[in-house]
Amino acid sequence: MHPRATINLLLVDDHPLVRDGLRARLETVSHFYIVGEAANAQDALAIAGRAKTDLVLMDINLGTANGISLTSRFTQEYPHISIIMLSMHDKAEYVTQSIQAGAKAYVLKDAPAEDIINAIESVTAGGTYFSAGLRKSDENGANQVLTQRELCVLKSIATGKSNKHIAQDLGLSVRTVETHRLNIKRKLNIEGQADLIRYALSQTD
Repeated sequence: MHPRATINLLLVDDHPLVRDGLRARLETVSHFYIVGEAANAQDALAIAGRAKTDLVLMDINLGTANGISLTSRFTQEYPHISIIMLSMHDKAEYVTQSIQAGAKAYVLKDAPAEDIINAIESVTAGGTYFSAGLRKSDENGANQVLTQRELCVLKSIATGKSNKHIAQDLGLSVRTVETHRLNIKRKLNIEGQADLIRYALSQTD
């Protein structure tokens, strides 16, 4: 059995105690390696520029800075680095803004520690991840306009699965899943990928 590839992580949070807690938990995973910690945007970008970094755990609030804006900068300057947003905020607009900025996952700070580990693994594998606490059902009733198969695809989108994984789970081709995604967006008048994910989350218990 081949050893797991090391995932190089950068912790960005303006609270030392939060960074200490994250480091302590993540260092228990043998293939995770913390390349550095930063309390502000300048230090975060500097560390990413000199240390091999695969993924950033980004606080949404960085004192005078904004983690969403910093995520946009990372996406532009270091497109090979994935971003996981950490936040106390569970509002859909924060999730949508984070995704639009380039984040691949959104994890609530009060979620179980296992959520962060699952998010790292999922994003590294090319997927996305969202804390279960974000998946609150509303009363819009997507089942009134979507087929049963489209509802299954929508539910899978909310779990952060890629088209390939959704296709495998449902016994479909990737092209068919892509078609279902397009039909869902058309029926629900949703334009972007970020809005589709936000809606999927809002419809999932």
